[in-house]
Amino acid sequence: MAMVDEPLYPIAVLIDELKNEDIQLRLNSIRRLSTIARALGEDRTRKELIPFLSENNDDDDEVLLALAEELGVFIPYVGGVDHANVLLSPLEALCSVEETCVRDKAVESLCRIGAQMKEQDVIDYFIPMVKRLAAGEWFTARVSSCGLFHIAYPSASEVFKTELRTIYSQLCQDDMPMVRRSAASNLGKFAATVEASHLKTDIMSIFEDLTQDDQDSVRLLAVEGCAALGKLLEPQDCVAHILPVIVNFSQDKSWRVRYTVANQLYELCEAVGPEPTRSELVPAYVRLLRDNEAEVRIAAAGKVTKFCKILNPDLAVQQILPCVKELSTDSSQHVRSALASVIMGMAPVLGKEATIEHLLPIFLSLLKDEFPDVRLNIISKLDQVNQVIGIDLLSQSLLPAIVELAEDRHWRVRLAIIEYIPLLASQLGIKFFDDKLGTLCMQWLKDKVYSIRDAAANNVKRLAEEFGPEWAMEHIVPQVLDMINNSHYLYRMTILHAVSLLAPVMGPEITCSKLLPDIINASKDRVPNIRFNVAKVLKSLIPTVDQSVVEKTIRPCLVELNEDPDVDVRFYASQALQSSDQVMVS
Repeated sequence: MAMVDEPLYPIAVLIDELKNEDIQLRLNSIRRLSTIARALGEDRTRKELIPFLSENNDDDDEVLLALAEELGVFIPYVGGVDHANVLLSPLEALCSVEETCVRDKAVESLCRIGAQMKEQDVIDYFIPMVKRLAAGEWFTARVSSCGLFHIAYPSASEVFKTELRTIYSQLCQDDMPMVRRSAASNLGKFAATVEASHLKTDIMSIFEDLTQDDQDSVRLLAVEGCAALGKLLEPQDCVAHILPVIVNFSQDKSWRVRYTVANQLYELCEAVGPEPTRSELVPAYVRLLRDNEAEVRIAAAGKVTKFCKILNPDLAVQQILPCVKELSTDSSQHVRSALASVIMGMAPVLGKEATIEHLLPIFLSLLKDEFPDVRLNIISKLDQVNQVIGIDLLSQSLLPAIVELAEDRHWRVRLAIIEYIPLLASQLGIKFFDDKLGTLCMQWLKDKVYSIRDAAANNVKRLAEEFGPEWAMEHIVPQVLDMINNSHYLYRMTILHAVSLLAPVMGPEITCSKLLPDIINASKDRVPNIRFNVAKVLKSLIPTVDQSVVEKTIRPCLVELNEDPDVDVRFYASQALQSSDQVMVS
């Protein structure tokens, strides 16, 4: 009897847990559906588990979301694609719930299942389900149906295809804005499955209806569909149907629509080709760059380099550069920041002369901007300008401003400069670096902010890697070691950190002769934090130096620290001694 009842046990537990008041138990039960399905077998899963889930009227969104997700990967547990249609019923019910994220997940799972179903099953089960949802009394079902047409359409017969196009057209004219929004956002995916002959007639008619919608939330989704449709149409059709819409949208009364146009315009330029771009889209783009809403200007400014790449340099200088100059002094710091993040990329597009004449003054004004993010965005892209105008001109015009930023009162700006110093050093060369930036690197080791000191220590190591140990021995090591006796213990700690980073780069010989003696001296510092940092540094040096040095110099120092009155010093010293023992054994 027990053997007969055993397969019933999982479903009984599931039913109990799904009806439990504790949401966590219900969730756990849903997440174990695959395990329960395996225990039941394919046949009982189809006949008992799926009908039970279809009738389950749980009202908690978290449980329903987990169920929608699980069912999307459930085909193997119901007997493969031959029986995939049984999964449609519970997911169809989930497509009508109120919570958006549950519906979206149900649609995603239905798309995944529909893509694997046999063509005949799509005709017999999937298409009727789409039609039921599209005719649903509640708007939620109609919203969900819009995301399923691109799966249903390719398998449909000609009669069904005509019907599906008609239904989609009706959804685009639905009374509820939410349904029209869903239809607008899914139009691109649906259009990609529709035949070319119907694309120009039915789909473009639907598209035109959406572009004239009285709700701006529908129109802005129609803008996003422009780029998708543009890629499906021939260039001449794109110019005839899409271009006028975009030009109108760039002057739309809603700033959200204009913002979306500013984000999408670059992709549309690729779809319509170079000539219409020059004649129609450049004026539209210039309007957006001068828009009275800051959000629109931000979106447009962020695309300025990409836009210039598809124009010839002369046109960019004539039409776009005057707007760029205006944006560099825009009243909104976010507009200036968006411009600063891309403007350096214009240098390779415009060429050397135009960059020197037009862009350099803009770079300089942005480098002196009062808003830190604007300055950072310029600094981070300096290498793009260097490739165009050369290092001599760059150093004369921009480097004074960079040196000024290195002492900026905002520590994040100083931090950004430090992180770009190795890059600048590699571009500027040793001589320029020694003349202009060397002293700054040492200054940062004594900054008041810990993050700056830490970055400065890493910077010293990266410079040693860039210019080699010999250069570092002459220009960095003596100056770093001079600071190890600084009166402030925090600065002495930074120097210890810098020395531990330099040691692997300098090699064992220089480490033993120049760095190690000063580290050993620091072990007698009166501040315990310095002494336990000495123990940490010595531990990091053990693998890099010769065994005899460990025995004669490092171990005696660690043994002494191991008897220090401070508990933390003893702890790190004992760790270092264990490490040296392991090295000796190996």
